[in-house]
Amino acid sequence: MSASLNATRTVAPSDAVRCAWVDVAKGLCIILVVMMHSTLGTGEAMGGDGFMHYVVAFAKPFRIPDFFLLSGLFLGRVIGRDWRLFADRRIVHFAYFYVLWVLIQSVVKAGPIVEGSNGPAEAFSAFGLHLAWALVEPYSTLWFIYLLAVFSVVTKLLHGRVRPLVLVAGAAVLQSLPLHGVPYLLEEFCGRYVYFLIGFVFAERIFDIAQWARAHVGPALAGLAAWAGLNAALAFTATGIEHHPTLASLPVVSLAIGSLGAMAIVTVAALLTEAGGPVTRALRACGERSIVIYLAFFLPMAVTRAVMVRADLDIGLASLIVTAVAVVTPLVFERLIRGTRLSFLFRRPAAFHIADAPKKKLQLQTA
Repeated sequence: MSASLNATRTVAPSDAVRCAWVDVAKGLCIILVVMMHSTLGTGEAMGGDGFMHYVVAFAKPFRIPDFFLLSGLFLGRVIGRDWRLFADRRIVHFAYFYVLWVLIQSVVKAGPIVEGSNGPAEAFSAFGLHLAWALVEPYSTLWFIYLLAVFSVVTKLLHGRVRPLVLVAGAAVLQSLPLHGVPYLLEEFCGRYVYFLIGFVFAERIFDIAQWARAHVGPALAGLAAWAGLNAALAFTATGIEHHPTLASLPVVSLAIGSLGAMAIVTVAALLTEAGGPVTRALRACGERSIVIYLAFFLPMAVTRAVMVRADLDIGLASLIVTAVAVVTPLVFERLIRGTRLSFLFRRPAAFHIADAPKKKLQLQTA
């Protein structure tokens, strides 16, 4: 692999030809993200834990690292472009969906936001301050999109100025620093940037791993079994340390197991793509529209959770139902509004481009 950030990478597929395994991997990741929010919220509402909590705990070391790694894979397509095109693809694109859905989520949650206000004027002021603060501090579940724009800008600024391995090493040091109590944006930046860089800098090697797994199914499965045992041991072993409750959360260990877990998801996705079948097709559909799920899952999740609490089901089963509804409902909604005046919810209109819009269908991709 080239050790320079100066050359634009060509390992990623063109916009017209997508890598199926990347979509499958993104599908797995977005389901795990929704599962985490759904399960923890349902458990809290119902006052206990269920079997889904163990799945969430197992996935914690690699769930977000893999999502950021996949996001960095395709940065090479635009990193060498002029700032106008780069900003359109990697800043304005993310900013459009972030601002739009901060507004939508804030309207839905307006009650708690303006609680305690005396009169409409004070409530309006409180709501405005809330929106202004969301531009500084990532809001709610939308922090991932916010950070993607930040990561893209920082990497573009360092492009050609810092050797890639030095950049990754520096990000690895940041990931291991004790930053508890610092502003949320800084904490998340330091904790996640290294995975985004790994996806970008080592894109060729990651694609090679996926290709190797598809050609060597037996050894790939054996490697996954070994990783699963190690990940489980680290994820479920308590340390008694306040800010590092499990072995998997310890400095250095978290980086290692997070990176291994990301490679495991790549391998699983590659094997599933090779095998095909309805599960693979479903995961790929989720991955192709991962932003749709990510942006809109919060409302069906909250509604279904309230229904499950009243139904008094087993916590694990209730969590599973909430997860399924939260994943499927946004996909159904997006299909219903596609091509209508509401399509702006998931597709950036031409008016919000600062460079020529591509002819292909536009949708925000975490890659």
